Parts: sequence; structure tokens; C-alpha cells
Amino acid sequence: MTTATSKVFLIEDDMLVASVMKQALSRNEKLEVFHFTSASECMNNLHSNPDIVVIDYNLPDEDGLSLMKKIKTYNGQIMTIICSGQESVEVVVNSYKQGANEYILKNENMVVNLENAINNLTMNVTLRKEVEFLKDQIIDRNKYSNIIGNSNAVLRVLRLIQKVEKNNMTVLVTGQSGTGKELVAKALHFNSPRARKPFVSVNMGAIPTELVESELFGHEKGAFTDARERRIGKFEEADGGTIFLDEIGEMDLGLQSKLLRVLQEKEVTRIGSNKIMKLDFRLIAATNRNMATEVKEGRFREDLFYRLQGFLIHLPPLKERGDDIILLAKNFLADFCQQSRMDNLTISKEACKFMLEYSWPGNIRELKAVIERAALMAENNIITVDDLTFVTA
Repeated sequence: MTTATSKVFLIEDDMLVASVMKQALSRNEKLEVFHFTSASECMNNLHSNPDIVVIDYNLPDEDGLSLMKKIKTYNGQIMTIICSGQESVEVVVNSYKQGANEYILKNENMVVNLENAINNLTMNVTLRKEVEFLKDQIIDRNKYSNIIGNSNAVLRVLRLIQKVEKNNMTVLVTGQSGTGKELVAKALHFNSPRARKPFVSVNMGAIPTELVESELFGHEKGAFTDARERRIGKFEEADGGTIFLDEIGEMDLGLQSKLLRVLQEKEVTRIGSNKIMKLDFRLIAATNRNMATEVKEGRFREDLFYRLQGFLIHLPPLKERGDDIILLAKNFLADFCQQSRMDNLTISKEACKFMLEYSWPGNIRELKAVIERAALMAENNIITVDDLTFVTA
């Protein structure tokens, strides 16, 4: 393993001080330095996962310690350095108490002290990354038997699942329709400490807008017309377990603020009730949309987007998975033959070659449909190219 580069965020609104700091740190070829002038700029870029964040104690839009707390909440492994002109012992002690890894005074020794602090912290970052790298190479495939494939693209996804399966971090799964986002959500749930508790799946695109609030949060009898009995919401059903919100990008903008509050407070109130229910759940969301574009164009709340993007797992399209296409095809074929009580079928070399060259716009869902149709068309117990029927939109 080659020594990893450490990514450093420098949050400093004084351009002269920032220039001096950045120039000094940039001399170290093992550092990748990014400068931001405000707390909001830092938070907007935090998804790129810096290793170390150097924070000015007094920022124009937020207190430096407050920003540090948000960073630590987002990812507790990020190292933080507070820089300040204040020599007060109380300020220094308070900074360390609230989670700072180092405290640097803005004086004549600032550059040297900063370089020393960065060097010390990068040693810890490098060691952690090397340990994580070695751990990530060991994947227990028995745990992820529902995810078929040996391609590098799939192995990357499994390593990401392995990193986050044991904690409660919110996960956003992205990828085209039909790539298997719900399989990832189930793998996360059933390999987590919540595995014995409910896994509740909700397709946000399949629920009429006027029913979403009742579906998610529940309602009391008589809360509105046709509310003939009490309804338990999906979040309440998932108490102790995991709730999976598929196609979260389809959610109505007006309801997004209510979802944000539920995620922040971990509590819901049924429609027509004043009783607040505290819940314990893990949220996994999925989308086939470009959420950054949705936010930019005003269709999705920025604060909710950052709340959902605790940990990102992106699923590659089927066409990028190489020989996994044939593995999946053979698996679908065996299952279909067994369920249909048919003789076992094989796939000709020509058909395999054709499938490897096809673009699969419908991804795994399309592959399954194509194989099942081909099984019905096949003669002499072998699927040929002529049996592969593709339906274009």
C-alpha cells in the first residue's frame, strides 16, 4: 500500500493569514490543502471527507467551536485544529474539552506550530487508513449472499457496506433504477445490531402525495375524512430497526421539512394527536436522481440533503460490472427453472457474448426479465441469441 495523501481543510476568513498557512502547508507533498472563508463553505464541502480541518476560532458566520462540533458529529474521525489569537487558558481548555485535537496560537510561531501539529495528526491519519485498508480487503461473502458479483465495482460497494453496517449513521444509496439499491439497504440492516428488529421499506414514488404524511407518521381515528381507524406510521413500525425510504427524491417539497424534524429529533406525532413518540430507528435512503442538481434547482431541501448524506454508497450500472452480468443471468435462470419446475437450462457462448456487449439501460431488473422470457423461448435446453428479447422504452 502506498502512503495516502491527507486532505486538509483550512477555514480562515483573514486572507493574509490563510495565504501564509496555505503556503506553509502546501510545501508538504503529502498534503492536499483546500481553503474556505466561512463555516457554511466548509459544511457544503464536508462530503468530500477531509482528514484534518484547521478552524479559525472566530468566523464571520459561526463560532469556530460550533463548527467543530458539527464536523465531529458528521464524522468523528476527522481531526480538528483550532487557531486563535486568544491566549486565555479557559479558551484553550474549552477547545480541547469540546473535541479539538490541537490548539494553535496566532503568533510569531504559528506556522511552525501548525506544521508540527499537522505532521503529528497525519501520522495518526496514515496509520488509521492503513489499518482500514487491510481490514477492507477481508470481505465475508457469506454475509452478503444477496449481492451477486465479483467485479471490482461490486467489491467496492461491499467494502463500503462493511465500513458502516455496525453503526447508526444515515446512509444514502445512489444509482440508476434497477441496480439493486434495496439489496444494499437489506445488507446493511441484516448485518447490523438491529438485524432482529423490523426492516421497513417505503417506496416514496409509489405513494400519492396526499397520503405520504399518514403513511410515514400515522394518524388517529377521525383525524381526517376516511380516517376510520388508527394507523401506525412506517417510522413507528421501524422502531428499534431500520426504515428504508426508496426514491427519496420523489418526496414533496412541503413534507421534506417534517421529515427533517423527525430525523433531527427522532420523534413523531400521528396526525390528529398531540402525543410525541420518541423512536429509535436507522434511516437508509435511496435515489436515482442527481440530488445536488435537485437541491440547486429548488426541488429538494439543502439541509435535508446534507442530513441524508451521512454516508454515501453509489451503485454502478450493470454495464460496468463485466462478467457479473453472466453470474447474475445464470442465477436468475436457475431460480426461474426451479420455480417453474422446468429442466435446467444453459446459456450459449454467443448469447453470453451478446449480453456482455449490450448496454442494459434497465440494469439488473431488465436482465432478470430478459432471462425469464428467454427461458420460455429456449429449445433443446439452451438459450441462444435468438431467444434474447429486449423491450425498448
